[in-house]
Amino acid sequence: MENLMQQMNREMMDVFTKNGYDSKYARVTLSNRPDLCEFQCNGAMAAAKEYKKAPFLIAEEIAADLADSQIFSSAEAVKPGFLNLKLNESFLADYLSQMIAAEDFGNEKVKNPKTVMLDYGGPNVAKPLHVGHLRSAIIGESIKRMGRYAGHHMIGDVHMGDWGLQMGLIITELKERKPNLSYYDEDYTGEYPEEAPFTISELEEIYPTASKKSKEDEEYKARAMQATYELQQGRRGYRALLSHILNVSVTDLKKTYHDLDVSFDLWKGESDAQPYIPDMVQKMKDDGYAYVSNGALVVDVKEDTDTKEVPPCMILKSDGASLYNTTDLATIVERMENYHPDEIIYIVDKRQELYFTQVFRCARKTHLVEQDTKLTFLGFGTMNGRDGKPFKTREGGVMRLSALLADINQQMYQKIADNKTMSEQEAQQTAKVVALSAVKYGDLSNQASKDYIFDTERFTSFEGNTGPYMLYTIVRIKSILKKYAQTGKDAAGKKILPAASESEKSLMLQAGMFVDMIAAAFDELAPHKVCAYLYDLANAFNHFYHGTKILAEEDADRQAGYIQLLQLCKGIMEACIEVLGFSAPERM
Repeated sequence: MENLMQQMNREMMDVFTKNGYDSKYARVTLSNRPDLCEFQCNGAMAAAKEYKKAPFLIAEEIAADLADSQIFSSAEAVKPGFLNLKLNESFLADYLSQMIAAEDFGNEKVKNPKTVMLDYGGPNVAKPLHVGHLRSAIIGESIKRMGRYAGHHMIGDVHMGDWGLQMGLIITELKERKPNLSYYDEDYTGEYPEEAPFTISELEEIYPTASKKSKEDEEYKARAMQATYELQQGRRGYRALLSHILNVSVTDLKKTYHDLDVSFDLWKGESDAQPYIPDMVQKMKDDGYAYVSNGALVVDVKEDTDTKEVPPCMILKSDGASLYNTTDLATIVERMENYHPDEIIYIVDKRQELYFTQVFRCARKTHLVEQDTKLTFLGFGTMNGRDGKPFKTREGGVMRLSALLADINQQMYQKIADNKTMSEQEAQQTAKVVALSAVKYGDLSNQASKDYIFDTERFTSFEGNTGPYMLYTIVRIKSILKKYAQTGKDAAGKKILPAASESEKSLMLQAGMFVDMIAAAFDELAPHKVCAYLYDLANAFNHFYHGTKILAEEDADRQAGYIQLLQLCKGIMEACIEVLGFSAPERM
């Protein structure tokens, strides 16, 4: 079905064209003065120059022709040439009734779906997830869900750090502790054990110990670098150890991501790109793009329009070893060969922008991607504590993500348990759902590129622009609908009636803008726009609720219309929180 803005724009375009003006000037937008009108059209201001006519006169012509409009109840020309518009209450009510009957509230799937790969998560194996991994995970998950809601084929890849010196460090430290393991015997030809020679707890202790030693002992570091080299050259025992490291790490990572309600279609790492490196490097040489500079193999990626220096993209170090650049470029080759994406989106720290500029330019220059394949960098800001500095534990260390979630779960449980309306089991379960909304909404309600303060006290509040407030509003609607059903009445098939109050029309207008909002939010990769809409819708509902006797309404048709409006609002709010990555409990 045609969405609300499309219908308003079509009406306005017809009127502009009828009066001899180009339809490009007929764009309708939300009013920036909601105290004066609901929508506006400023096209007369722009058209005045082309048609050499006073903008107010153009606006008056358009307003006169809209006097009999079925869509607008009023169109007023305001000096110097604005058009102030209000929507017809009957038209709006009919539109919302159509939304109820339509699939996904009228949000039609895209006609030409794209295959979009998302690179988000980025954990390092053998290390627990910490709060620095939060933003990539939940922003990427939300964008993936938004794309799927629009009808695109979205593929999420965790892209683990499982290659490089950290693997050599683990192999070296494990050998110090267990030198007799078969993995270190170069003459061993048998099958290696299926069970790893370490637990996740041991693995998480091995890596920082090895890292500390390598900074203090040059000979130890040299052995770790040699182990890394032998691993990358395919040494059988070391590859088997890598497999164990991955299996143990991924099992643990999946648990934490599950608690965050974040999932990935692909659990690939840097090691998966290694087979593609030799041919890729050779082709860059053969095609004349790669050359040796100070012993390293590089590709120039600077452009004439650059205002800042963009260094060459290094492909191989002077000793022939690969780098992150090499792995990321080879990963692009792998993705193009296996998935043929129309777009690859990288959700990473905004401080990596120069690095990805180099990688993207190199990929295009060396023809690793098709000409129309889009490479997108979505950089996010840092998550800071209330002191404005990167979020830390009370002791000043980097907080584990599992510890952060457990802490907020406990805070939510205490708040819910204090109400003494639930059993302990239900309170614990509800606390997890509400806590997740607090974490995700607290992050996603901020524009991704901006730094923000992770304020646990504010995020867990049931009032204000918070996840718990959104869930509380949904639960309140559910309660009203349940009470209505208990009376034996049924609103199914009933229409929403034209608004009888300002608060009702305001709620109807907010609900009517859902399809326009969700499409724009994905186009701009902006989950914060979903949050802003959700907050406005929740406020509009609560304002309507406090001023309207819904269950005490004596007119059965009007009451049924209220119930249908509430069903629509509940469905829209649930769709919004679903794309944001959390859900609502039955009660709170």
